[in-house]
This record gives sequence, C-alpha cells and structure tokens, in this order.
Amino acid sequence: MATPLTRRDALAAVTASAAGAILGGYADGASPASQPQGNEPGIAPEFYELRALRLRQGPMSARVDQYLKDAFIPAARRAGCGPIGAFSVVIGQANPSVYVLIPHPSLESFAALPEKLGDDPEYKKAGADFRALPPNDPPYMNHEVQLLKAFGHFPRIEQPADGPRIFELRSYRSHNHSAGSKKIEMFETGGEIAIFRRVGLNPVFFAQTLTGSRLPSLTYMLTFTDLATREKNWNAFRSDPEWKKLSTTPGYTNAEIVVDIDNQILSPTAYSQI
Repeated sequence: MATPLTRRDALAAVTASAAGAILGGYADGASPASQPQGNEPGIAPEFYELRALRLRQGPMSARVDQYLKDAFIPAARRAGCGPIGAFSVVIGQANPSVYVLIPHPSLESFAALPEKLGDDPEYKKAGADFRALPPNDPPYMNHEVQLLKAFGHFPRIEQPADGPRIFELRSYRSHNHSAGSKKIEMFETGGEIAIFRRVGLNPVFFAQTLTGSRLPSLTYMLTFTDLATREKNWNAFRSDPEWKKLSTTPGYTNAEIVVDIDNQILSPTAYSQI
C-alpha cells in the first residue's frame, strides 16, 4: 500500500522544485518580462491553503460552520495564519460546499499547522465533537486542499471594503508551464491587474497554483457588492480598449496560453474574516 502524502512531504517536494515548474512556475525556459518585486520592497509572497469541504444537504453545513467558527479559525489564527476567509458556494459545482482560504507567511507554516492544532488544548476541546463524528455520519463528504503562492506583484491579500459583498473564485489552466508563465506575466507586468482595478474587478488575491489536479494553473479571487455589479463590471472589462489590445497581443491570446477557465460565485459566511 502506498504511503499517504503528508504536508511535510508536500513541503519537501515543493521546496526541492523551487527552481523549476512548481515553485518558480517558469519551466521550459520561460520567464516573465520582469521579475515580480511585490507591492512594497522586501515583501515576500504569502502562501495560501485553499480548502474545499464538500457537503451534502442536511445538518453538515451547520456543523461545519460551528467547527470553523468556534474551533478551527481561532486556532489557526493562534498558529499565525490569517486573516482567514470562509465562503459558501452560491453558483458553481459541488453545491453545497464551503471554501476556507488560509494565508500562511511561509511554506513551513503550511506544513506545521496540523501539529500546532494538535498541540492546542482550546482547539481540541472546541472541535472534539466534530472530529469524533463516526463514518456513518461524517463531518463532510470530501476534503480537498490546494496550495497556492501569491504573485510577486500581489504578495498579500487585499481586504474588501465593509458592507454586502460576494466573491468570485476563478482558475485559469494552461497546457504547459511556458504558457502558464505567460498568463502570470500578462497579469503582473502586462497590465491586466491594473485594468481589473480600473473597471471595478476588485481583487482579493492572485496566486499560482502549486498543487492539485488542474496544473499548471493560476487562481484568483474578486469581490463585488452584488451580482448586478459583477455583470456590469465584467461587461466594462470585455469592452475596455486596453484589454482588447492586450488580449490580442501575440503571446497573450487565450488560444495560446489558456486551456479552460473555472469560476464559482461565493458568499462569505457570517464568521469569515475576509
């Protein structure tokens, strides 16, 4: 029987590949037009742990909410992670599901989180009932985890303004790492993020996907006040002259660098910190 891959195994694999396709993202000899420097000098990009808890209709959703609110999120904050976002799926596949976005300051933080939770007496007490649920009444149907690395030009999460809001989680997959690096370059140094901001596609994070089944890819999150505003602002983006010019530039066209796009509309839970 194969030995399950642990978080520390994942950390070792990612670290060992830092100069190649996984961590650097510029395999096959490709590299961005200019190396990302970050929004401020000296800021190292965060790592994001994106958890998806796949549920079924019934009591699962309420139990997951209570566990995240009372046990997991407080303990993860004590472990040095955060702010932590928790979102339910409004439009998209696998509904009901809850996404949990956990910012880590380093890969070591990602690897160490389970051990820190296990050593946290408050977490063990608050999460005991949830963690002890039997196989015939499981806490969730499936638990998926992706590890992401923030873009160098977008190294930290940007908190949305207070008030009503929805979120859009999008993932762009490329056919190889050279194409994937061009799409990252298009956002970072090609000007796509600047166009997003100008037309009201308000970003929360941009990141390269390091693990998962849809590689190579990048993932980002946007926020809007409501669905009507989202539709209006996406229409403004599609008709923007700068975007039209950029998206038809040789090397940056979808046909050359994007295989498919996945997107979901999310609603923040009452206890979400994002």
